Amino acid sequence: MAFTRAIQRFLSSFTVDEYLRLAETTSRSCLENFVEGIIQLFGDEYLRRPTPTDLQRLLYIGEIRGFPGMIGSIDCMHWEWKNCPTSWKGQYSRGSSKPTIVLEAIASYDLWIWHAFFGPPGTLNDINVLDRSPVFDDIINGQAPQVTYSVNGREYHLAYYLTDGIYPKWATFIQSIPLPQSPQAVLFAKRQEAVRKDVERAFGVLQARFAIVKNPALFWDKVKVGKIMRACIILHNMIVENERDDMIVVDEQDVYTHYDVSGFQQGEDTGSSDVDLTFSTDTPSRIADMMRMETTIRDSQMHQQLKADLVENIWRRFGHDGDNN
Repeated sequence: MAFTRAIQRFLSSFTVDEYLRLAETTSRSCLENFVEGIIQLFGDEYLRRPTPTDLQRLLYIGEIRGFPGMIGSIDCMHWEWKNCPTSWKGQYSRGSSKPTIVLEAIASYDLWIWHAFFGPPGTLNDINVLDRSPVFDDIINGQAPQVTYSVNGREYHLAYYLTDGIYPKWATFIQSIPLPQSPQAVLFAKRQEAVRKDVERAFGVLQARFAIVKNPALFWDKVKVGKIMRACIILHNMIVENERDDMIVVDEQDVYTHYDVSGFQQGEDTGSSDVDLTFSTDTPSRIADMMRMETTIRDSQMHQQLKADLVENIWRRFGHDGDNN
């Protein structure tokens, strides 16, 4: 852990050449070699897709928070690119704003970043970035673990992410309810918006830990900028892993909640029969199967049914609490 903290201080102070007492070119060269080493040594472990054990734990916490089948929240962050090449500025600048590069990420309750897609120009919105993103490639190619869970007595086979309102109404996305009217809708919107902030908190912690990500990127080469982002996410996840068992989460009522997963084991009885997992990566990847899976992911009717069931599930579980009467 001391190693990651030292690295964190190094990255946070990189822009201060006087502190490092190195020439600018030397410090840049050190940084380039450093991030290459971090990615090569730790990238496979700390930029991995969720393993069956990871996925079981995420679904377990999602069930506790009232969202069976939820494995994280997705959003985008912009990183200002100070030294963007002049010929690219029109592509990376929105209106009169400065050039930025977009990071699409999925984060879980512990702020671990499970998916990071970095590189789209800042003129793109979240939907445009999603069209380029490989976030669902594993599902489409039949390489993702199969998930089975039930909500409000109905069975589903596709995990989902919590999003803000700009994302499309797909079976894999659940948004809040704008202008909720009924008590059930009000409670659902309140809890969805609270849980969805996991990814925003992850962005904030990432920038707070690494000033190099918070400040404008100074490299001209976009590939080098991307490697810096990858290295910072790897180090961020290393710190999350070290602190996970002691973490506390702020819920929608600003109450500090400790999710105890220290005794959690894959396949153990969690006291709930709503989540059941089977894992298989043997699904054929023929073109017809890939098209069928993509259609399933984009199924708006399934989205509406799942959302209605989640509204009922949350009302049944939390609607009779004292604060909601």
